[in-house]
Order: sequence, then structure tokens, then C-alpha cells
Amino acid sequence: METVYLIIVIVLVLLAVSDLIVGVSNDAVNFLNSAIGSKVAPLRVIMIIAALGIIVGATFSSGMMEVARKSIFHPQHFYFSEIMIIFLAVMITDVILLDTFNTFGMPTSTTVSIVFELLGAAVAVSVLKIYNDPNALEINEYINSGKALAIISGILLSIVIAFTVGAIVQYIARLLFSFNYKRNLKYFGAIWGGIAITAITYFILIKGAKGASFMSDETKEFISLNSFAIIGISFIGWTIVLQLISMITKLNILKFIVFVGTFALAMAFAGNDLVNFIGVPLAGYESYISFIANPGAEPDTFLMSDLTGKVKTPTFFLLIAGLIMVVTLWTSKKAKSVTKTEINLARQDAGSERFGSSMFARYLVRGVSNFSETFKNFLPRAVQSKIEKQFNQVEYQKQQNALGDEAPYFDMIRASVNLVVASILISFATSIKLPLSTTYVTFMVAMGTSLSDRAWGRESAVYRITGVVAVIGGWFFTAFSAFTLAFLIAIVIKFGGFVSIIILVGLAVFFVYRTHLIHKKRTDDSEAEDVLEREEVMTGKKIFAKCSDTVVEALTKISEVLNSTINGLIQEDLKQLRKSVREVEKINKKTKSLKDNLSDTISHLEESSVDTGHFYVQSLDYLREMAHSISFINKPSFDHVDNNHKALLQIQSEELMDLTLMIREFVRQLIQVINENDFMLVNDLIEKQQKILKFIDISRKKQVKRIKANEVGTRNSLLFLGLLSESKSLMLQSVNFLKSYRDFADFVNGNSKEV
Repeated sequence: METVYLIIVIVLVLLAVSDLIVGVSNDAVNFLNSAIGSKVAPLRVIMIIAALGIIVGATFSSGMMEVARKSIFHPQHFYFSEIMIIFLAVMITDVILLDTFNTFGMPTSTTVSIVFELLGAAVAVSVLKIYNDPNALEINEYINSGKALAIISGILLSIVIAFTVGAIVQYIARLLFSFNYKRNLKYFGAIWGGIAITAITYFILIKGAKGASFMSDETKEFISLNSFAIIGISFIGWTIVLQLISMITKLNILKFIVFVGTFALAMAFAGNDLVNFIGVPLAGYESYISFIANPGAEPDTFLMSDLTGKVKTPTFFLLIAGLIMVVTLWTSKKAKSVTKTEINLARQDAGSERFGSSMFARYLVRGVSNFSETFKNFLPRAVQSKIEKQFNQVEYQKQQNALGDEAPYFDMIRASVNLVVASILISFATSIKLPLSTTYVTFMVAMGTSLSDRAWGRESAVYRITGVVAVIGGWFFTAFSAFTLAFLIAIVIKFGGFVSIIILVGLAVFFVYRTHLIHKKRTDDSEAEDVLEREEVMTGKKIFAKCSDTVVEALTKISEVLNSTINGLIQEDLKQLRKSVREVEKINKKTKSLKDNLSDTISHLEESSVDTGHFYVQSLDYLREMAHSISFINKPSFDHVDNNHKALLQIQSEELMDLTLMIREFVRQLIQVINENDFMLVNDLIEKQQKILKFIDISRKKQVKRIKANEVGTRNSLLFLGLLSESKSLMLQSVNFLKSYRDFADFVNGNSKEV
């Protein structure tokens, strides 16, 4: 029996390693967002600072491990076998949930996930105990419901407070410094730095070091009793020191604030959130040690009273966990996806938004805009003018454009506010024992500061708000899904025994592997979409070459999809048609992305090549129309087969196959013209187009005769005529594109002087 539970402990340890990896991928955004978004230093430097913070913080986390043992449920009322079921269900659920969120680049809270997983698994085991044992206690004797309610209230409060405080402080900071902050920084920089470093220092003391094993109780009490003195002395000291150093060495105070803040948040993350990843496995290990220390004890009768006491976690375990976190931080692509989501929602400029528009966002933006205009009317014009001057971004935008791709997503004023406000809020909440999620606070502060900075302008506000709502919704979905999944897995383990454990662990491994493949594919697709966004300056020849590559890829896909669609329709192969639907979605997504990024691409053109933008826009217009045509061929074909309508007649199938072969040959020759830049074949292609159009007209007349003779039904006629119409449109747009592309090539090569 001991061997079985030893295997379970080993499984818990392996799951802990996996959980550390997916957990860091999710939470890295908390402490990397401000530094990466402001591009305060090369990524390597930022990662080194964050890594040091993680290592230091990991050694401070010993005291937090009690959360997993006794904060959510009362372990003294559970038997050893039941405790192990709870811990195993929690870890399997946590790995699956966090990896899913990371795969799709959505930041979520590891704190909330672990709390609700513990709650769900403990409730499941408690319900089974009450159902099977007439002498069982009431449910509230097993579950620490007060703690769960405190967590929920903390979620709601942190969302509102963090967003509001972040917005207010950023507004004040921008009024004080403006976007051209370098001049004002000479006068107020040391004071701002004193406030910031004091807040961060205090944050390190009460949020990080309070869990350090080397700190005595007397020292902790001293910090608690002398908080205001520490704050005052720290503020005065840091202000003087920063002023002197900046005068002597030209120190960039804002950079210093961002570096220290990044270190502090990374340290606090490791010190306080490490329990979310290894707290449960360590609790399982301690349970096993306690069980084997009592020879003759039975798993189903041995109560886990030992978990109610204080247990000091070995520093070696904490350091190992810290090193795993650091390695993950450097290597995880999923961490980059989550970070990208938050930075994109907070960036200063508008662009291709990841999220769509929602009714809530539209109404909110309209309401806020109306309120803002009404409020402005009550302010004197002089005040309005002064405010507008402080928020004027003309010079800032010029600097951004000059930097090109090296431009930060937002400036260091906002980065420092993000870090300072997050530090203060988390410190204050900790001091009054209010449970807060680091993810919630840092994310909502970043959203609040971006709102005050007018990053959510009319070009992007509805999309940013939709994104924020999606992320917040994901947080609440985390709580619900964590509770439910852990509840179900605990029940399965209880009834299925060791066999169910093997199956569930296998499913978890398979699930993580599948999400890894999904994420890799999404990353590859995303990188492919950025093909025209990576050059700082685009010449006419560069944009022409990149346009050629993009068009060849799109035309190749269009030809392949046309063939698979017609074959699937004729053979009534729903699987093949469903696959072609997905391919069409990719084509449309790619062409839409190119259109959405037109402004950004053209803005990168050098002055002497601006006129090439006209041809580039025209080429993309025709390419987009061709993508629409293939969509209107593909979707009706899929719907026809999916709805089990009658198959095409043999003669119709033959006509469509002949038409498809002709179009594919035309596209093949069109690609040859593009690849070789040989426009001697243009007239030949136009002749081929005319033959195809004539074939379509003849086929349409034949279909009309079939309708007249009642050989085909309405569904058949609508589909067939629609396919012919869209095929004709595809050919017309193809030749339009060819002519536009030829003019594009002539202009780039100097054979044409006018646009």
C-alpha cells in the first residue's frame, strides 16, 4: 500500500515541475509587462533582473506553503487516502487549466485557480464522506468557507480598485510630466523616484521578506510597528540620493525605477505565488512522510492532523523550484504569448487589434465620450488648454516614428506608474490581510494607466475594452472551471482508484502535448502574418518583393482549396470539405491582416518610395476579392453536403472538374509570371481567361436548360449557378490583379513615371 502512495507522491512531484513551467508562462507577464513594454533595456537585461528576483523570492516563500495545507479546508478531518485524492485532483486540474490559458495567450490567476481547485476537490471528497458515513460532520466543518469568500471578495475589489487607482495616478503623473517629460524630470524626477522607490522598498519588505526563513519574529514585528517611520526615512533618503546621483552621473531615474520595480514584482511573484505551483505537491509529500512515520497506520483511518501545524519547507526544494522558474522564463514561448496580449492591450498606438468589437464596449465608449464632452464644458478654456498641452503627443509620435520597430509600446512614465501602483496596492492589501491576485492587480493597473494615457482612442477603444472584458471573463471562468473540473476528477479518482489515476495523468500529458502543438501552430501563423511589419524602412523594391511572396503563397492556397472543395462536393466528402473550410479561414485571415496593417506598412516606406504604396494597396484589394470568391465557392459547397442535399449530376460534376482544371492551370501560369517577372505571358493569360469565361457562360446556359427540363432541383441550381458566378469573379479579379501587378513592377523598375 505504501508503494502505491509513494508512486502518487512521485506523480505529484512530476506534476509540480509541469505546473511550474505552465505557471511561470502565465505569470511572467506580471513582472515583465512594464519593462518589456517600455523597452527600458535589451530583453536579456530585463530577463536577468527578473531571474534574480525569482531566485531571491523563492527562498522567501516557506511561510506561504501553509495555504495549500490548511487555508481552504481543515485537514484534521480528512484521512490520508482522502487528502491524497484532493491533492492529485488539484494538480491534474491545474496543469490542464493553466496550459489551456497559456496556449491561447490569455493571462489568468494562478492564485484563483489553485484556491478553487482545492475547494472543488475538497468539497467533492467531503460530499462523498457525508453521503457514505452517517457519523460524518457538517460540510462547513470540512471546508474553510470564510477563506473562499475572502478570495472572491478580493477578486472583485482588486479589479475595480486597481483599474481606478492606476487611471488616477497615471493622469496625475501625465499632468505633471507630460509626454515630453525629460525637461520636467530634471525638477521633479528625484521626488518621483523617492516616492516610487519607497513604495517598492516597502513592498519588498512586507510582501516579500515577511516569508523569509532568516527573518526573526522580532524583525517582522519591528517592521510592522514602524511602518510609517520606514516610509518617511526611505522617501527622504531616496529622494536625496537620487538627486545627487542624477546630478553627478546623469542617472536615468525612470530606468532605475523600472529595474527595481521589475526585480520587486518578480521577487514577490516567486515568494508568494510559488505556493500555487509546489504547495500542493509539498503538502502531499509531508502527508506521506507523516503517514509512513506511523507504522501500521491505515490510509482510510489515519487522520491528517499533522498538516495543521507549521512545517518549514527545506530551502533546497525552494531553490530547485526557483531554478525551474528561471529556465522557463528564458525558454517559454507561451510566456511571450501571454505577455504580448497584455502589452498589446496597453500599447500607446492603434493598430491591428487582436480582439473584435462587442456591444458592451460600443455602448461604454459612446457613453464615456458623451460624458467627457459634457464635463469639458464645465472647465474653463484655459484649464482645458493646459490639460491638452500636457497630453499632446505630436512630438512623442515623431520620436516613435523615428525609432521605427525599436519604439516602445509606451513610455517609462507609464511603466514606472504601473510598477509603483501595483506595488502599493499589493502591499496595502497584504498589510490588512486582504487576499489579492498579483495577476489581477498588475493587469488592471496597466489597463487603467493606458486609459488615462489616451491609448484607448476612438481608433481602438472598443477593441481594447472588448479585450479587457474577455480577460476578466477568463478570470471568472478560471474559478468556475477550476472548481468543477477538480470536483469531477476527485470523484473519478475516488471511485476509479489507481487505474483512474494512471488514465487521468495520461490524459493530462496528452492534453498538454496537444495544446503545445496548437500553440506552436498559432505562433507560426502569427509570425507569418508579420511578414510586412518587421522592416524599419521599406523601399519600393522591398515592398514589391514581399508582396510577390505573399501573393504567390495566397494564390497557391486558393488553387489548392478550389480543387479540394470541388472534389469534396462531387464525392460528398464532408471531412475534406471541413478541412478546406479551415484553409479558407486562414486565407481570409491572412489577406485581412494584410489589409488591416496597410497604414503601418505604408508608414514604413521611405519618402522616395511612397508612390509604390498605391500599387501595393491596389494589389491587396484584388487579392482580397479573390479570397472572397473562394470563400463563396467553398462555404455553399460545404453547406450543401453538410445538409445532405442531393448530389450533383454526373454532367455537372464533369463540367465543374473541367472548369477547376482550367482555373488551376491559369493560376499556375499566373504564379510563374510573378515568380519570373516575365510579363510577355500576360496576353496569353488574358486569352486563357476569355476561354474560361466562355466555358462558364456555356455551362450556365446548359444549367438553365436542365432547370427548364426539371432535371435539377432548386438547391442544385442555386449551388451550381453560384459556383459558376464566383468562378467568373475569381477569373476577373485575377486578371485585374495581374495588370495591377505588372504596373507595380514597371513602376518599381523605373519603366513608369506616373502613378
